[in-house]
Amino acid sequence: MIDLEFIERLIRVFDDSGVDSLEIERTGTRVSLSKTPPYVGATSVGMPVPVPAPPAGAASENIQVVPSPEEDERASASHLIEVTSPMVGTFYRSPAPDTAPFVDVGSKVAEGETLCIIEAMKLMNELECEVTGTITEICIEDAQPVEFGQVLFRVDPS
Repeated sequence: MIDLEFIERLIRVFDDSGVDSLEIERTGTRVSLSKTPPYVGATSVGMPVPVPAPPAGAASENIQVVPSPEEDERASASHLIEVTSPMVGTFYRSPAPDTAPFVDVGSKVAEGETLCIIEAMKLMNELECEVTGTITEICIEDAQPVEFGQVLFRVDPS
């Protein structure tokens, strides 16, 4: 567990910096600081849990601690591979609004096959599959915002 004094110092330094968001993981606890409000309507998969308000005089950033031991237990108990977002952006299942999605639940995928597009700063970034298998779950809706490290797909490698 990260001690409270460390978090308070981190908030002060973060508040004085020009950085908009920061994420740190230490001893199984992840701390995310952001000066930009979170997106409304984001999915509940892997969503952070709010922490009590910071001490008086601290910045008014959104402080969130994401518990990871429970998620780690679930992931290790399962044989499914989680495909996570490599960046913050907007998730798109298809190359254009009027075209079929790259993959659906039950789709067989090969290593290197495009799974989706993540738009970041007006750039369209194709996310390729790193394993061969079957898509068992799509964890986010089309055209929704995604966070770095957020689970997008679960793939059964067998």
